[in-house]
Order: sequence, then structure tokens, then C-alpha cells
Amino acid sequence: MTKKIIIAIDGHASTGKSTLAKTLAQQLNYVYIDSGAMYRAVTLFAVKNNLNAEQIIDHLDEISISFDVSGQVFLNEENVSEEIRGMRISERVSEFAAIAPIRHKMIQIQQGYGKDKGVVMDGRDIGTAVFPEAELKLFMSASPEIRAKRRFEELKLNQDVSYEEVLKNILDRDEKDSSRKINPLRKATDALVIDNSHQSKEEMLQYALKLVEKALN
Repeated sequence: MTKKIIIAIDGHASTGKSTLAKTLAQQLNYVYIDSGAMYRAVTLFAVKNNLNAEQIIDHLDEISISFDVSGQVFLNEENVSEEIRGMRISERVSEFAAIAPIRHKMIQIQQGYGKDKGVVMDGRDIGTAVFPEAELKLFMSASPEIRAKRRFEELKLNQDVSYEEVLKNILDRDEKDSSRKINPLRKATDALVIDNSHQSKEEMLQYALKLVEKALN
């Protein structure tokens, strides 16, 4: 039987976590879970139902989040993969991700995905809170300006948004993610730091595959 491991990828917003995690999972034939998409789906549910941070706690049982094999995200069986990436969700996701009952529920679901190993999961607290025993932990970094430029290039195709707005959003989220009381964003002590400021997607993938090979041996 082929040995399988859990790969945890953490880092700030728009550091390339999801891109690397997704391509790595495809190469390894592992399950890919975008934990950030789960918090975005909860935020979308709250926004659509006009629920604030306190009110949503009473509605968590009404929320069902699932993924298909290609990584599409479903909220109560509706494909919301595009909708959760909009600025209106980006501006509020840190607010809902800081709520203890939401984090507890999401972590419980995420840990369920990892029970059979063979999982690549990215987020803010995967290596510290979700899978502290993961065999390979990566922590992605890049300057806020570079991250904002990448995000702006993605968003401007479908949304009327400025680079300045995107940079402000990223800086705000960095602050909220790092300072929240419940599982703040921090590097696991045994995580390997990858600076993704000037690497191509292919360079990142090849480097990560070498790290996986080491972890498997």
C-alpha cells in the first residue's frame, strides 16, 4: 500500500497557497481542501441572510459545505465557487472566521477529511490547529504589494475594483488574521517557509514535490 501523508499549507491572503495546494494535490492524486473557501461560504450565507456575527451562531446547522473532485465549492448544494471570491466576501470573511463556534465547526469538518491521509489543505491554521501532526507543513509568504497586485489582476476581470482597495483589504485581513483570539495566523514551529514573491507556479510546484518526496521517505 502506498504511503500517504497530510500536507498543511498556511500563509497570509493571496500568497499562492491555493494554487500550490491544488496543483500539488493533482500531481499526487490527493484530496485538495481549501479551508478558506469554507469560511468564505459561511460568510456568504451570513451576507445573503443578513446575519451578523452573533446571529449566525444559531444558524450553523443550516449550513452544508462540500467540494467536488475538481475543487468546486458548494453551499447547501449550490455552486458558489465564483461568488465567494468577490470583494464583498473578502471584506467580511475575517470577521466571521474569528468567531469561535464557526472555527470549531470548520476544524471538526476539516479534521474529518484528513482521517485517511492523502490530503493537501491550505488555510491560516492548518499546521497549528487542524493538523498539528501533519507530516509536511509549509508556510507561504510574499510582500503585501506583490500579493495585492496578483489579486487585483484576478479581480479586475470581473469586478470594478482598484489596486489601492485590494491592497487595503489585504493589509486589513493580515492584521485581523494575525491578531484574532481563536487560532491566529502564525507559522508552525516545524513549518518550512516558502517566499513566493518571485517564483513561478511551476518552480513552486517542483520545489514542493521535492519536499513531499523527503517527507515520504
